[in-house]
Amino acid sequence: MNKKGHVLNAALLSIGLGYLLEPAGNLATFETIVSIGVPITLGALFPDVDTAFGKHRKTLHNLPILAGFIVFPELFGNLEWVWVGILTHYVLDVAGSKRGIALFYPLWKQEFGLPVGVAVSSRRADLVTVLVTAAEVALAAVLVFRFPQEGIELARQSIGF
Repeated sequence: MNKKGHVLNAALLSIGLGYLLEPAGNLATFETIVSIGVPITLGALFPDVDTAFGKHRKTLHNLPILAGFIVFPELFGNLEWVWVGILTHYVLDVAGSKRGIALFYPLWKQEFGLPVGVAVSSRRADLVTVLVTAAEVALAAVLVFRFPQEGIELARQSIGF
């Protein structure tokens, strides 16, 4: 995907996550959208910095970079949502584009993608971006609402309630 697609993905994802985390639809929802939206958008744009150096879709499009951004908040106490933007950038490049990314670079240069992607210049790229984002929000909803309930139910059953 191109920059426009990654920004569209980050913006829509931030709105969806904002409503999942603060569903009231009031000022608190808007504040949540903005507070997570800025770092998610920065993270969504970060992997394409490798167009200025290194090998595009390899140097900054891999699991070691993502792992570093997942650990970073624990070590330094900031950038909590940047990794979400980076992860969704990867998902969009793998699921939405024909080329894919080198997930295990520099250990393995093979690029991985799904056969459902479109060319970056395709007029269907925006539609694919919206569909991928909808799937990401749906998955987030399952993680936010379904798994905690199942965990509580499992705990109740295991202690005999």
